Amino acid sequence: MTDVPTDTKPPRLLSLDALRGFDMLWIIGAETIVHQLAKWHKTPWLHAWATQLSHVSWEGLRAYDLIFPLFMFLSGVAIPFSFESRLVRGDSKRRLAGKIVIRSLVLVLLGMIYNGLLSDQPGPPRLPSVLGQIGLAWGAAATLNLLVRGMKGRLACIAAILGIVTVLQLLVPVPGIGASELTKTGAINAWLDRLLVPGRLHGKTFDPEGLLCIFSATTLTLAGSVLGSVLRKPDVTTWRTAGFVFAAGAAVTGAGWLCWHSGYPPIKALWTPTFDLLAIGIALMVFALFFAVIDVAKFQKWTLPLRVIGMNALTIYLLTRLVDFDQPSTVLFGRLANACGDGKLVVIASGALLLEWAVLYFLYRRKIFLRV
Repeated sequence: MTDVPTDTKPPRLLSLDALRGFDMLWIIGAETIVHQLAKWHKTPWLHAWATQLSHVSWEGLRAYDLIFPLFMFLSGVAIPFSFESRLVRGDSKRRLAGKIVIRSLVLVLLGMIYNGLLSDQPGPPRLPSVLGQIGLAWGAAATLNLLVRGMKGRLACIAAILGIVTVLQLLVPVPGIGASELTKTGAINAWLDRLLVPGRLHGKTFDPEGLLCIFSATTLTLAGSVLGSVLRKPDVTTWRTAGFVFAAGAAVTGAGWLCWHSGYPPIKALWTPTFDLLAIGIALMVFALFFAVIDVAKFQKWTLPLRVIGMNALTIYLLTRLVDFDQPSTVLFGRLANACGDGKLVVIASGALLLEWAVLYFLYRRKIFLRV
């Protein structure tokens, strides 16, 4: 089956903006609020919630490990909506390819700057980054979206990437160590990073946004682009579509679970294919729920606070690196925070998140959106 551009522009997926905003919400402050609440009130359910909002030390999976993969998945969902519309308007594939290269390189550069490339921090800079991985994975998925028009072909690309990474991680020996050593020093990811990646590595002996990690994580963005192609077709905003997407997510999650319990663990720092499958599957199921509630059932008013964040995700990600919102929060809410005693840090963190949202709402009302 081949995707054919249509002249009918599909309605904007509010669920896509809302879910992106929900994802970013945890990154920009909601996670901090939960951790401070857990310190203030040491109740079992808050402790369990706070635990889920922290990364596993190596093997395994928690909710917080899925924040970054979900964002990559959602960036892929948006690809067909943007590119198919441009093709219909008459943009050539060559021109779109140029835009892909520029956008990817800009994100890589912004990621380096975010990591302190231009700062006076001691030692060599760290060149791999979250934004760099998003940019390169998005670029690969967007390119394949232009070159491989059929969804079956893109699914085959996902399977091929997962297969290649599996072979490299389990069968190809690392010099002096051997094969299938999924450790911080023995994994082939780590060996390639030490061999080929200049500058400082985040994990000292490896980098979670290193070369093989980027290649593996591309599957998330590719999977999102496949879903985007499905959702862009006419008359698909139905309960049947939501159920199909959820069922597909459950099947992929089940495949990841089988890999895990067959001895190939999910390790986010290495982006093992087991982790990719679990992340893709869970992303599909979560998206199906948001899609069903927001776009199918039309319960939409409550999504505005999330959409305000989701439509300027890059803006707030960069802004929280440049501005310490705790400082103005202390000025504005410090007296209230002191009155709350041990809950002071909860108030300050909540105030900082409120100020971040207010900035985004100001931009939203004036239709100012930072898009690379």
